[in-house]
Amino acid sequence: MSDTVRRVVAARVRDPEAIAAAAAARVRAKSPFNDKGAAMIIAADHPARGANGVGSDPLAMADRGELLDRLCLALERPGVTGVLATPDVIDDLLILGALEGKTVIGSMNRTGLAGSSFEIDDRFACYDAEAIERMRFDGGKTLTRICLTDPATPGVLENTANAINGLADRKLIAMVEPFLADWVDGRLRNDLSPDAVIRSITIASGLGRSSAYTWLKLPVVEDMERVLAASTLPAVLLGGEVKDPDAAFAAWQRALALPTVQGLVVGRSLLYPHDGDVAKAVDTAVGLL
Repeated sequence: MSDTVRRVVAARVRDPEAIAAAAAARVRAKSPFNDKGAAMIIAADHPARGANGVGSDPLAMADRGELLDRLCLALERPGVTGVLATPDVIDDLLILGALEGKTVIGSMNRTGLAGSSFEIDDRFACYDAEAIERMRFDGGKTLTRICLTDPATPGVLENTANAINGLADRKLIAMVEPFLADWVDGRLRNDLSPDAVIRSITIASGLGRSSAYTWLKLPVVEDMERVLAASTLPAVLLGGEVKDPDAAFAAWQRALALPTVQGLVVGRSLLYPHDGDVAKAVDTAVGLL
């Protein structure tokens, strides 16, 4: 057992109130942006949806001690502004004191388990707006998949709208990650064609009774200038699993030049890079901003 895990487990067993105390005492970020005027947020909410795989290792993210060590290293790098994660991961990071001065975005819906027959029915079972405000975090994130052939989709959209409303009422960021998706051979697949991403953007942008605090979290696809013309909402770019780092970095850099793009929210490709060098991967991403 690593020293990181020993420290976290000891706090959880002997002083569980230390989590709330750390959240109350934590120095908050002054803004989501670094000194380059861009957001650089590390995402780590994948395990709660059962999506632990990276490359050929289906359980790469399942070793919590290793994940925390990689997260702490990434969060220490210059230019990194925050983290996006579920309560279990954020609580661990609070115990470790790794979130001082960082933007914290809480992941809100994780019941659409990867590979399940009910994956589209992604209910809000993690953070809610009340908890995000109480913990003095900066916003919440929703994964909003839109399947035109699945009757669970209206519920997904309604629940997303309710989350946006709750966050906007508290003047907190609602980071919405929309995808147009469909069932293919029994599995839910995101459609990453430009036209599909545009359609997902226009649908997501209209949810909730106010868009004042809504940001979009979007994949980098072909023809991003046309894609991002679909909305005036601030956007951050997601990384996903990267097979060709050089090509991915080049695509991110081109998209970052577009006016609505405010930065990157990237997880696996920076925490588990092909060469194993987390610091190098994070520094390269920060350099693109």
